[in-house]
Amino acid sequence: MIYAYANLTITNPEALKQYQEVSVPALAKHGGLIVSATREFTVLDGDPDIPVVAALLSFPNKQSAENWATDEALSDVHALRRSAGASNIILLG
Repeated sequence: MIYAYANLTITNPEALKQYQEVSVPALAKHGGLIVSATREFTVLDGDPDIPVVAALLSFPNKQSAENWATDEALSDVHALRRSAGASNIILLG
């Protein structure tokens, strides 16, 4: 199991709503799951840039995560996420 951290700064809430409708099946195509997603944060240490939405994703392995990120059939899904605002996803491991 490997995890990815996603943080989004939303400027287009309608695009985010549309993305949320298609993101679960897109992740599932490569064995991915949303472990947790939230708009509520507690800073434990430091002075981080706080996103509007943060999510922890899981994948069976690194290759599955990379396949999800580069899957041409999912390019519209990824474009929809990006159209919702700034989007950063970091693979942990």
